[in-house]
Amino acid sequence: MKRSINKVAVLGSGIMGSRIACHFANIGVEVLLLDIAPKELSPEEQAKGLALDNPAVKNRIVNAALQTAVKTNPSPVYTKKALNKIKTGNFDDDMPKIAGYDWVIEVVVENLDIKKKVFEQVEQFRKPGTLITSNTSGIPIHLMAEGRSEDFKAHFCGTHFFNPPRYLKLLEIIPIPYTKPEIVDFLMHYGDKFLGKTTVLCKDTPAFIANRVGVYSIMALLHLVEKLDLTVEEVDKFTGPALGRPKSATFRTSDVVGLDTMIKVAKGLYDNCPDDKAHELFKLPAYVQKMEENKWLGDKTKQGFYKKTKTADGKTEILALDLKTLEYKPQQKVKSATLEMAKPVENLRERMKIFAKGKDKAGELFRHSSFGLFEYVSDRIPEISDELYRIDDAMRAGFGWELGPFELWDAVGVKEAIEGMEQYGNKAAAWVHEMLDAGNTSFYKVENGIKKYYDIPSKNYKALPGTDEFIILDNLRETKTLWKNSGVSIIDLGDGILNVEFHTKMNTIGGDVISGINKAIDMAEKDYRGLVIGNDGANFSAGANVGMIFMMAIEQEWDELNMAIRMFQNTSMRIRYSSIPVVVAPHNLTLGGGCEFSLHADHVQLSAETYMGLVEFGVGVIPGGGGTKEFALRASDEYKDDQIVQNALKDRFLTIGMAKVSTSGYEAYELGYLQKDKFSISMNRNRLLADAKAKAIELADAGYTKPVQRNDIKVLGKQGLGIVYAGANSMYAGHFISEHDKKISEKLGYVMCGGDLSYPTEVTEQYLLDLEREAFLSLAGERKSLERIQSIITKGKPLRN
Repeated sequence: MKRSINKVAVLGSGIMGSRIACHFANIGVEVLLLDIAPKELSPEEQAKGLALDNPAVKNRIVNAALQTAVKTNPSPVYTKKALNKIKTGNFDDDMPKIAGYDWVIEVVVENLDIKKKVFEQVEQFRKPGTLITSNTSGIPIHLMAEGRSEDFKAHFCGTHFFNPPRYLKLLEIIPIPYTKPEIVDFLMHYGDKFLGKTTVLCKDTPAFIANRVGVYSIMALLHLVEKLDLTVEEVDKFTGPALGRPKSATFRTSDVVGLDTMIKVAKGLYDNCPDDKAHELFKLPAYVQKMEENKWLGDKTKQGFYKKTKTADGKTEILALDLKTLEYKPQQKVKSATLEMAKPVENLRERMKIFAKGKDKAGELFRHSSFGLFEYVSDRIPEISDELYRIDDAMRAGFGWELGPFELWDAVGVKEAIEGMEQYGNKAAAWVHEMLDAGNTSFYKVENGIKKYYDIPSKNYKALPGTDEFIILDNLRETKTLWKNSGVSIIDLGDGILNVEFHTKMNTIGGDVISGINKAIDMAEKDYRGLVIGNDGANFSAGANVGMIFMMAIEQEWDELNMAIRMFQNTSMRIRYSSIPVVVAPHNLTLGGGCEFSLHADHVQLSAETYMGLVEFGVGVIPGGGGTKEFALRASDEYKDDQIVQNALKDRFLTIGMAKVSTSGYEAYELGYLQKDKFSISMNRNRLLADAKAKAIELADAGYTKPVQRNDIKVLGKQGLGIVYAGANSMYAGHFISEHDKKISEKLGYVMCGGDLSYPTEVTEQYLLDLEREAFLSLAGERKSLERIQSIITKGKPLRN
């Protein structure tokens, strides 16, 4: 049966329900969000003389919840327009409407009796064949289906989203014995391709996979703190980005999520897993019990493991909890020889070997926590999963770990870790020893570009399911790299398509990247069909290498800087005017030069989570890699009459002048960084490179021909300059911008208006590029610009306003 999802009903508008509704609206699905009707009037409603049956009163709870969700930062929606897809209502009046919906998702309070009452009501109105799922994080799925019809049970399962649903990629699918296999297959595929999730098939066991392992890991750390005499600051320093974990690490994450949430799951595991070898670890340490009693639950109660206060001079200060005295104290700097040794090592797997051998507290914590984790996850098979890779998938997508437990074990060395585990009182499951005895030394391996996992029942390696639809550069780099330098690798993706991968720090753009892109275009034009510019890094590109610009400017090497900027511009133009299609595949930070390359692509295949912008104003210059020229060109294409001329110029000018960065791929279009019919969005970041390659093939198959450079760009000359200069002077006079900002604004306007031409004129792209480069060079030599660039370098921040 062909199934499509056009309309989704979400029952329950709390923190999860409202945000799940927003995420479905993000992908264009029509959403009905329902919640209970109030039992009594609020004081405001009484003052207005409203009655309980007034629609505004009956929908007060759901509407307030949705508004609260929309106001949160970061936003649950890609763009405010998504909210037009959401309709609200209440259970009393609007439950019959679910008959017209394709999927009903229950997200009410975590109480089995309440959930069963909601499902009883749902069954009265849902049409046969409608998907019905629960977002529960802990209640056994099969218990919720008791007493329901055969059709209900056949189309029912758990769909556990992680909060916030837009940003956390995990979606656990938990079927019951009655769930049709084709329903499970559909949800696994739909969650992956359309919702952008890592879908993980789970068993109906306590806390499923991610929370079972994740809460074990946190609880083990909470107990180790006392054993190893660690501070809050030390734990968060040792368990954060250095280990490939989120910046919020352990205790800060607890404050954000809420200590009460973690306690609830831990208590549930203690009650429901009496035979778990780690059963006693799910008991709360005394200091956590005291925090619970004091209601020090984190951000929601204004204090937890950290507390924000004001100093005597009014400055904000973050205090850390002393776990021995339970008093808040100023945070102490954490020093660690292991951290210092690991810091310069970019390769995360190599870094793990350093931690495993560390002689200080960081190394000791790593061994204690990792060896315990290895024992725990090996013992959980086959209880929570038959396949080890599902546990890794769940922890990466749900908890933001760069390496799942078994991947981490591989990095340390399976055999070496087992030897260490025995010294620390931990023991790997029997199947791990059997794997090693058979001569298999790792849980994963790559063969012929295909990543495989160790399958325990068959005792053989199998290809990871579904990855044939992804392009994973890690798997191709060793055998498919055709050329590389210090900044890029050119990799053969097959089917006549090459890929340029950046691997500089934060994928910044310097001479090595420029050289690599041009080399790739040379190779593609000679022997291939198309080119993708994309990578698997944390960000597509944080912009140009500002350090290089700073050094050239401070040394007054103007000829060299002029040549560097010219090469940057020429590369952007070559991306557009090569004889083969070039598809740029941005994701996450796509700033400055990364954005300029995207502006010049034949097609932009971008991740839904792309934060794109021309941010050069933040360092006191204008976009110099073709970005200013391109915005002048696009403004020209929007000119129809004098009024539209001025509005188009103003909008484009302000986007650069205010260094606007999109909060999503969709907003990048609204800001003018993307052109209609020249971009596509991949919901699942894992599919981005495969989608980009498919687009390059599509363009090649359609008979791609080299475009012709533009010589018909209409610029306004002095007519536009008058508007720009008047606006800049007004902002400066009103103390909204500095004198230097005024100068940058005037330079930007000068380029976008085509200089001081006497009247509107049609000019060429090269004419504008020359003006752009001249303006960039003049601003780069300004003292204020140099100070801004130096500040960014010193603070180690990306080129961003």
